[in-house]
Amino acid sequence: MKSVALGARRSIVLLLLGAGLILAGVSLFQTLLPLRASREAFSTSFIGILGTTYFAGFAIGCIVGPGLVRVVGHIRAFAGIAALLAALVLVFPLLIAPTSWAVLRFLTGACLAISFMVIESWLNDTVSNEVRGSILSIYIIVANVATMAGQLAINVAPIDGPVLFMIVTGLVSLSVVPLALTPIDEPTPIPVARLDLRGLFAVSPVGIVGCLLVGAAEGAFWTLGPLFGQLRGMSTAEVTLLMAAFVLGGTISQWPLGRISDFRDRRVVILLTALGTIVTGLLIAFWPFTGFATMIAIAVAHGALMIPLYALCLAHANDHVPNERLVPVSSGLLLAYAVGAAVGPIVAAPFMSEDRSGSLFIFISVVLALLSLFIAARLIWGVERERSDPGSFVPVPKTSQSVYELEVDDSEEQKSDEL
Repeated sequence: MKSVALGARRSIVLLLLGAGLILAGVSLFQTLLPLRASREAFSTSFIGILGTTYFAGFAIGCIVGPGLVRVVGHIRAFAGIAALLAALVLVFPLLIAPTSWAVLRFLTGACLAISFMVIESWLNDTVSNEVRGSILSIYIIVANVATMAGQLAINVAPIDGPVLFMIVTGLVSLSVVPLALTPIDEPTPIPVARLDLRGLFAVSPVGIVGCLLVGAAEGAFWTLGPLFGQLRGMSTAEVTLLMAAFVLGGTISQWPLGRISDFRDRRVVILLTALGTIVTGLLIAFWPFTGFATMIAIAVAHGALMIPLYALCLAHANDHVPNERLVPVSSGLLLAYAVGAAVGPIVAAPFMSEDRSGSLFIFISVVLALLSLFIAARLIWGVERERSDPGSFVPVPKTSQSVYELEVDDSEEQKSDEL
């Protein structure tokens, strides 16, 4: 048993290392692309389209990925998709044209969704029920650290050259090495994500509407956030620090907000968090900051409120479904988030310009105001339902449907099957 446990630990470390490498590359790429697009004189509206095509590709990857993995296996799927992703990244600086970049961004979104679902399903198959929650927590820490490291890595080379694209390619390529060295029996099949808006609304109106609207807000933010900093006259280093500050805030606040929501009506917590995000967003949009440090402080507060919203909406929806339906419901909500994230950038981008850079955060505030009004209406006029399967809040990354298997207690599933 000891050797088996040691082997499992080795596999988990290698899988987390592979995940960290690809997440660092993705983070660097997501910050680099809008900055480079602006440097190439692409319009703000088209930069929004790049965000839309990415999230559209991500949604398609969630749908078609499980079938691909089922046919060729986990390691072949990951190695092939990672190689394709690395090659696609290298094409960006070689083929600088709006249409080409839109197609490439769609393809990279699909590749990333498949890559994440392979890693997460593999990780899920490696861990036991007793440590599943702990491994998910470690995975989230790795994801957040890798994301911040990737964003800061943009400072190692000029954004108008090919070096940063080569670094992204290197990180994606290196992510294959730990997985190739990980022994594996064929894992359980990856769940297929399906979007059933009517069914999800019946399960949790606040959950589905929240994921759609939070997706629209975050899709616009992650696509146009670096451009906001650039339009505000920040240097590349300041832009990366700003984006890292948002992630840092979200990392700090996920657990405290989640724990509060475990003992309160989650809808109230979501409502108050959304209202707080509106306040910080409007501060960023309109306050004439006199120092960069003040902007960073508000960015940390904004990220601390905005980033946990998706996980809070997901937790609220999962409160009303039995344990055996957590994965399909969560998968559908992830797709709903991706649909919202595909719409957000293309709607927000036309309002941004050099003298209207704050329009991004005005858009985010308007979207979350709509969510706040919907939740308030549900609290006043909606029918209150008991939690059918109450559980503790679990923060999850928005990477693939496979990550939700890490939060499912398989022992509970077995009990329900025996009944």
